[in-house]
Amino acid sequence: MNSASNKQPKAITLDPVAFGDLPGWGDDDHLAAWKAFLASCGPVLKAAQRQTKPVKRGSRQQGLLDACSLALATAKSGSAQTRKGARRFFETYFRPHRVSGTQTEGLLTGYYEPAIKGSRTPNKTFQVPIYRRPADLVNVVAESERGAKSASFTHMRKTEHGLVPYLTRAEIEQGGLVGQGLELMYFKDPVDVFFMQVQGSGRVELPNGEKVRIAYDGKNGYPYTSIGRVLIDNGQIEPAAMSLQALKRWLSANRERAKTVMWKNQSYVFFRELSGEEAEAPMGAIGVPLQPGRSLAVDTAFHALGTPIYVDAPDITHATKSGAFRRLMIAQDVGSAIMGPERGDIYFGSGDEAGRLAGTTKQQGHFFVLLPDSAALERATASAP
Repeated sequence: MNSASNKQPKAITLDPVAFGDLPGWGDDDHLAAWKAFLASCGPVLKAAQRQTKPVKRGSRQQGLLDACSLALATAKSGSAQTRKGARRFFETYFRPHRVSGTQTEGLLTGYYEPAIKGSRTPNKTFQVPIYRRPADLVNVVAESERGAKSASFTHMRKTEHGLVPYLTRAEIEQGGLVGQGLELMYFKDPVDVFFMQVQGSGRVELPNGEKVRIAYDGKNGYPYTSIGRVLIDNGQIEPAAMSLQALKRWLSANRERAKTVMWKNQSYVFFRELSGEEAEAPMGAIGVPLQPGRSLAVDTAFHALGTPIYVDAPDITHATKSGAFRRLMIAQDVGSAIMGPERGDIYFGSGDEAGRLAGTTKQQGHFFVLLPDSAALERATASAP
């Protein structure tokens, strides 16, 4: 999973359009989008309840909350949703808006959940640790905002003298946390651990065959640095040849140099093991279970989590059977490298094939943001029994 400034974002324009103006809208699987939206609604409503400032009536946030409440009520009614019914829901209670006024073209990348072998205890094979969240690590911004505010520290270390920067990746990997009992699991390859941290989750197969899921549980607070860009700038990999697979190959073939290159990214992620219902899917921001091909990581300086966004990316042809990637997605996650109003990271699922799709996704695209229709939602609320 994948910096933005703490300054106010530049204003963008959301131009109203008709659903018929959305390329490929009629061919999409709206039921899949409905299921992803529904999965967001509980966490979105709970997050709103935790806010200290009241939600303003008539605001976009209130509209989204009303749409979520209606969606949950519809799901609880007992009537099974259909593709036609799901499409009707979105067309009735939302209005699409084209993002404009941006200075750059929209960009879509991909992320995934790595599948990796590991162990709860160290041995000859598994010696590279990942760590639980330290007790002295504190958030200085909400987790849901860490992508939008990641140009400066998002987490810091609490000491008796106040907050100070946490240990860097290099300091942690050179033993900075040893002796605190924070080791969660151990792995064979530091490169695999690095990429699992970048993705923010992992599906781990233990020596006894048991498979468990681990998820992001905070970071050391440093801004994310792309080591792919570092290698391009140093002339190690040509820009046109850069991909997730190319980066992995270079790091694996240059073990000694790889360590210092990875240390250029001072950001370091901590994990927790999921259990129960949480372990059924990798988790996005605010505890939303991610949906392959429907979950989108966004810049929350522009788009609220839970917002439906129609993505038109005709150059992404490797990820669908029909060619162009045109589908309704839900803003369900954030990332330190996701910056801008039309910058998105598509979640592709778990395992090697998802990793291949994610690693070759870096194409232009456009966003159509679905904003709640307050009048339609008020009518639905008034007519509810």
